[in-house]
Amino acid sequence: MPHIPVLLNEVMEILKPQKGEFFIDATFGRGGHSEKILEAIGKEGMLLAIDWDKKAAERNSRFLENENVIFVNANYAGLKDILKKKNLPKADGLLMDLGFSSDQLEDSGKGFSFRRNEPLLMSYGEGGLTAREVVNSYSEEKLARIIRDMGEEKFAGRIARNIVEQRKIAPIETSFRLADIVRKSVPNGYERGRIDPATRTFQALRIYVNGELENLKTVLGDLGFILKEGGRAAIISFHSLEDRVVKNYFRELKRSGIAELLNKKVIMASREEAVANPRSRSAKLRGIVIKINK
Repeated sequence: MPHIPVLLNEVMEILKPQKGEFFIDATFGRGGHSEKILEAIGKEGMLLAIDWDKKAAERNSRFLENENVIFVNANYAGLKDILKKKNLPKADGLLMDLGFSSDQLEDSGKGFSFRRNEPLLMSYGEGGLTAREVVNSYSEEKLARIIRDMGEEKFAGRIARNIVEQRKIAPIETSFRLADIVRKSVPNGYERGRIDPATRTFQALRIYVNGELENLKTVLGDLGFILKEGGRAAIISFHSLEDRVVKNYFRELKRSGIAELLNKKVIMASREEAVANPRSRSAKLRGIVIKINK
């Protein structure tokens, strides 16, 4: 299935890239949004593409051959430092698409999906904490808190209890085994069959293992150092935890006089886009423009 960038027209309307500008795509992925940004900024412009996944460079060689593109394999939380190390100026625009790409699901081999039997890692980068460590060593109370707070799972206590019981029998090593434990922990008719019972637990572990909410807060706190005066940021989130963080940070920047909101109400996909691209159904776009530089 070809990659379809979410809310593409709406993102371009928020960012309004112009000839010769410097833009950052902090979640490069398959480069769908970046392709349009590059068209708009032209040969006089420059794009900094950041992705935590090393395979992103392999998948996007056509972009990286472009002399106007600088690719960095890194966590976007370090964006302020990346600009310093690369001796790059503050940007005219920043895009962050916080969605979880199909490439990471299908090609990672790290157990992100409960539909593929893979080692239970769930880490974007190399090394560091893994989901396997979490489910096999954390206390029942801590597991329940992670699953409840980061997955918004109402049966978190039951799921955590069963994880602890099952790991006594044998370590939980694969995505299939964890998914099976979760499914057996919830009542029949879970969410009326709308989602797999393992969905929220897998989401919670992925967010926790990769420090996603902390990373998002870091880059939002650095926006005044990343964007120049008049610089625009567009952020696409896919679940309520992320959107709440973005909304609150944007409101605070507006309240402090540092920035202005570019859309008062969250932007969501049209009915036509949601039908054509199911991934867009839960997407929420918020935009902001920096008024005062730090």
